[in-house]
Amino acid sequence: MSAAGTSHPQPLALRAVSDSPQAGGEPLALYVHWPFCVTKCPYCDFNSHVRAQVDDAAWRAALLADLAHEAAKLPGRHLASIFFGGGTPSLMPPATVAAIIDAATTHWAPDGAIEITLEANPSSVEAARFAGFAAAGVNRLSLGLQALDDADLKALGRPHNVAQGLAALDIAQKTFGRVSFDLIHSRPGMTRDAWRAELARALGFGTEHLSLYQLTIEPGTGFAGRVARGDLVLPDDDTQADLFAITRELTDAAGLPPYETSNHARAGAQSRHNLAYWTYGDYAGIGPGAHGRRFGVATERLKKPETWLAAVTAQGHGMSAEIPLTPTERATEALVMGLRLAAGIDAAHFEARTGVALASALRLNKVAALADAGLLRWDSRHLQLTDAGQPFVDAVLREISR
Repeated sequence: MSAAGTSHPQPLALRAVSDSPQAGGEPLALYVHWPFCVTKCPYCDFNSHVRAQVDDAAWRAALLADLAHEAAKLPGRHLASIFFGGGTPSLMPPATVAAIIDAATTHWAPDGAIEITLEANPSSVEAARFAGFAAAGVNRLSLGLQALDDADLKALGRPHNVAQGLAALDIAQKTFGRVSFDLIHSRPGMTRDAWRAELARALGFGTEHLSLYQLTIEPGTGFAGRVARGDLVLPDDDTQADLFAITRELTDAAGLPPYETSNHARAGAQSRHNLAYWTYGDYAGIGPGAHGRRFGVATERLKKPETWLAAVTAQGHGMSAEIPLTPTERATEALVMGLRLAAGIDAAHFEARTGVALASALRLNKVAALADAGLLRWDSRHLQLTDAGQPFVDAVLREISR
């Protein structure tokens, strides 16, 4: 997702897609979904649920069973990353996190530099667990600060204030070798000066990675209803474009250039796990609603927590679908993911992952027109958005995809 002129991450090693489990040398990423939250944020369309209580022992056993089932489908792989996402994974007992890491690194040989990320919300109760997560093997924390303004945090439905968020960040930086945090821009009423000041403050905290997202209104969320009624008004398109430009300006100056549309990192600090998605590598997904990609097959787990738990108890896994993807479907997915990278898409890697030549997946007349307009670079071996094209990645994809 991002700009040129900076050092970019190299693509993960890619091999040709195979329907046989002999593609064992390629790195594998593991996603673990914990679906529970203290509250449901009104902008969130993730598979997250509020429950009065959770049977931790039952959930630990079920996640381990779902993991074992997936591992049997992917023998002989080596594990490059684990990502605990949600929901709010920092509500998990550290013992459960430890058990999953131990099982995953038993099923698959871990890389020596394995990246193990856990998403956390900055309430004091969860921050107190950070030492336990580190002891379990987590070596990278992703903290959901979302805003550095108390009124905006309240409007976003977040269960913490700025002071709690910064206290959690301080603990995280003292506990983990790698720390990232999220901020949302283009919030209702946000001005250019306000975002410039907030982002400058955020960059001063010294983390190696920032995820800086534009607030988008997703169907079915609380915010969607408010926008439809006119109760919630986002900044206009010109303001949002300027906020995006300010984001690029400040992060570049601070040495955290964008390597994907919304993600910024110091050299070498890019999220290895997320790069597996964006370079269309294989990844296993376990837990309610988790998706995966293995050998050109899309996997989906049952979404509702109770339904998933009952299925695992009854049959040893929570799978709802295993869908072989056609080369065209793989190519579409790889294009959507890869164009968001600052490094763009390497044609040889694209064909190795999808079985389709990159040129065949493109409307070349549209590519040429957008290249002439200064939004794309294309030379048959490589496709990349220019700095000018970066803010329009979704529109560009609609134009150039077959």
